[in-house]
Amino acid sequence: METVIVYIDDAAYARQQLASVLDADAARTPLPPVHWVLVACAPRMTHRISKWVSHSARENWRAKWSDKLFNEVSPWLRQRGDRITEVLAKGPLVELQAQLAAEHRTQHLLDARRPKMGHDMQPVMAPAEAPADAPAGTKPPPWSLPGAIAGVFGLALVLAE
Repeated sequence: METVIVYIDDAAYARQQLASVLDADAARTPLPPVHWVLVACAPRMTHRISKWVSHSARENWRAKWSDKLFNEVSPWLRQRGDRITEVLAKGPLVELQAQLAAEHRTQHLLDARRPKMGHDMQPVMAPAEAPADAPAGTKPPPWSLPGAIAGVFGLALVLAE
């Protein structure tokens, strides 16, 4: 059974994204059952909210929010005969992704979070690093050309005085 990790924060948007993926795959071949690992990414709360709401109240709100989200998405996937595992993200997504990928032995990932205007979304995967045996032209130089030129001209001005 294939395992897919899906990051969601909005039920309608996630169902739309999943439907497009399932329709594209179903057009090629009939789909076997899939094990979906649904990861709920609750909205971030400002640090000022801690004045008014206790930590346990915030955790309770996150749990209720994720239950509501899962109740809107999970039955739709279970109709296909798929298996669902529900996870609430509580820390950095990069670390959670590494843990889930190791636990479920999969690299299949779908980021179905709704993009928000003016807000940078937390990355799910760590940026890829250049391999050590990469050609010399692929690594950035340790110095910047404009900075080196400015330094040479600064040195020339100091020596001219």
